[in-house]
Amino acid sequence: MSVQLGRVTIPPEGSEEVEIGGLGIVWKIEGAEGEGRFSVVHHPLAPRALAAPLHRHSREDEYSYVLEGTLGALLGEEVVTAGPGTWVFKRRNQWHTFWNAGDTPCEIIEIISPSGFESFFRDLAEVYATGEPDLAHFGELCGRYGLEMDPTSVPDLCARFGVTHPLQNAPA
Repeated sequence: MSVQLGRVTIPPEGSEEVEIGGLGIVWKIEGAEGEGRFSVVHHPLAPRALAAPLHRHSREDEYSYVLEGTLGALLGEEVVTAGPGTWVFKRRNQWHTFWNAGDTPCEIIEIISPSGFESFFRDLAEVYATGEPDLAHFGELCGRYGLEMDPTSVPDLCARFGVTHPLQNAPA
């Protein structure tokens, strides 16, 4: 993706986007545009979709702003739900995950600080390109981005919060 430095507007259409198991990723502001300080992605979430296994970032904080729908999040031991206009702060080094807690689409804008992690999603799309995730490649990818991920958490998260995820039926 070529970065358009110096933009003053970001139109709703025309951004690079992918969808992985109910989680949409739409790149809005690349790290180079934010001079490495931040990046912004738009995450449309399908109804009752778990965005990711339980995970924690060693390098980034994430700030999620709910545009529509109901976002659920597990932040350490705390479960929160957030509606439109609400911010959810996912601190670095904190185990967390998030999902669409409703039966209608949910959309969030995510600010990632500092930037760099937005590229993880491009690499993740390659892991899922064949339909079945390549777990060895997935582990290497997480290490490269300073991310601890617990894929074995997915079945319990799905049962606990009534959501679905591509790894839902993976062996624990």
